[in-house]
Amino acid sequence: MSDTVTDVQRSLSAVLKPCGWLYGRAMRLRGKLYKKGLARSWTPSAPTVSVGNIGWGGTGKTPVADWLLGWAGSRGLRTVLLTRGYRAKPTTLPYVVRPGALAEEAGDEPLMLARNHERAHVVVDPDRVRAGKMAEREFDPGLIVLDDGFQHMAVRRHVNLVLLRPDDLGDGWDKVLPAGSWREPKDALKRADAFMIKTSPEGFEELRSVIDKRLGLLFKPVFSFSIAPTGVRHVVSGRAAPDLEQADYLLVSGVGEPGQVAATAERYLGYGPKDHLVFRDHHAYTKKDVLRIAGAAERTGCGAVLCTPKDAVKLGPLCTEAFWQFDLRVEFGPSTLGRDITFESWWEARFEETRGRKAGHGGNG
Repeated sequence: MSDTVTDVQRSLSAVLKPCGWLYGRAMRLRGKLYKKGLARSWTPSAPTVSVGNIGWGGTGKTPVADWLLGWAGSRGLRTVLLTRGYRAKPTTLPYVVRPGALAEEAGDEPLMLARNHERAHVVVDPDRVRAGKMAEREFDPGLIVLDDGFQHMAVRRHVNLVLLRPDDLGDGWDKVLPAGSWREPKDALKRADAFMIKTSPEGFEELRSVIDKRLGLLFKPVFSFSIAPTGVRHVVSGRAAPDLEQADYLLVSGVGEPGQVAATAERYLGYGPKDHLVFRDHHAYTKKDVLRIAGAAERTGCGAVLCTPKDAVKLGPLCTEAFWQFDLRVEFGPSTLGRDITFESWWEARFEETRGRKAGHGGNG
């Protein structure tokens, strides 16, 4: 959530807290209906993992989903990702995203994932039960990834990954909409199989006491991860390079946490941008925006424009020769299970356990 929204929530706290309490009660009731089978749900035959969060934005869901698709692909697993496709305007539903799709049809993140993993099937549909049934019938997946799925209980999952921001464990703890950013009250965290926090190894160690306080009694593992650049890539040609060769650059971002993008750029390149143009998350870039970007680059004497992969997907053919994007990867750090037990090792064991259990009950995958 933006700083402006947070400031408003603080100033109106006395009014918004009762509204958050009522909303939380409604979400508890909804959860109980699904748990008791009074609300209809569908169980996929393939092992299914949900990547979701308790609150809004900035937790790293897309990078984790991207990693899971890459992990599955490296093992020869047919994989499907089900997503509602925020702000997507598909021509048909369910919509199977092809690498050459338009960003406005597919949505920026689904298109980015489809381009990164051409052997996976990324399916956009607000009705993820309908999409999932179609995907199992057409693609016979060995793994289904449910994007932003923690609150989407109409599709049952075998593993629930809940991503948290450090602030979720601090000032943001249990502050439910509209009083805070949480979509459900803290009781919902009992549904998690594991928690993931986007922070450095040092930041994770600093959080250990509050992790124990907030999550300790749930007896679920907590993992850390970070998103690190591995280089830059020319948007038009696709040419990879280790860096910008000390060229002055203009930073452009339309993501949930622009401050993190700026910090990442300065840390990786060793120097900051001449200027940073910030657009709202999921912004649909236009020719007018690109003219503004080009004007800012010229005004600041920048020969390069650097953006995130998500921005590059949306900018697409509007990009000029000046545009570069980061190549990024997920790096796993320490966990509450021990410094040497990262998410990757835990996930591999959990997946094999789930697949073996389903095979014993006659499932596929």
